[in-house]
Amino acid sequence: MTKDWYAWHADYDQPESALSRRLAEIRLRVREALDRAPAGPLRAISLCAGQGHDLIPVLAAHPRRDDVTARLVELDPRNAEVARRAAAEAGLSRVEVVVGDAAGTDRYADLAPADLVLACGIFGNIIDADIRNTVRHCAALCATGGTVFWTRHRREPDLVPTICEWFAEEGFVPVMVSSPADGVGVGVHRFTGPPRPLETGATMFEFVGYDRLTHP
Repeated sequence: MTKDWYAWHADYDQPESALSRRLAEIRLRVREALDRAPAGPLRAISLCAGQGHDLIPVLAAHPRRDDVTARLVELDPRNAEVARRAAAEAGLSRVEVVVGDAAGTDRYADLAPADLVLACGIFGNIIDADIRNTVRHCAALCATGGTVFWTRHRREPDLVPTICEWFAEEGFVPVMVSSPADGVGVGVHRFTGPPRPLETGATMFEFVGYDRLTHP
């Protein structure tokens, strides 16, 4: 049975849910990244953006809001419509919501390298090799000095330490990584490597889904 990713978002409204706590952590870290970003125009991209909860409310309330050009890519048109409506209601005219497969690099060609790259809700839903591949592409999606935000559950086998090693191999340094005790699985890494060209026509991952990964 295919998961209803629109209904899945209901857990955001449950204050004690892991998803709600994860969201609070991501928003805090996005806000911090905006606070320390250099003056001038900024770019943000969000892969598998869902209803835009990670980014749109932060931008709406932040002093740098009008500096940010953002693209959110989401496959489910119902979720995309919620995000699009939220951006419009907040007056975020530079926020674009695109319905489509977030795995394709061409979706981001005109915005990469970006200052903020959000890859939330992905790494727990794709195979390990695709996580590694996506981390590699993050080094081209992200500008030097820019920040990648990602999530991954801390259940066994806990892949988070390995993911951190993969980011290090690609020129990223950790800003924060939540501990297993936190139960929210949030990682934030800053890219310190030289700029890289974004590979055209590439597919970074296949979104399989946690349920299918754990119960094939």
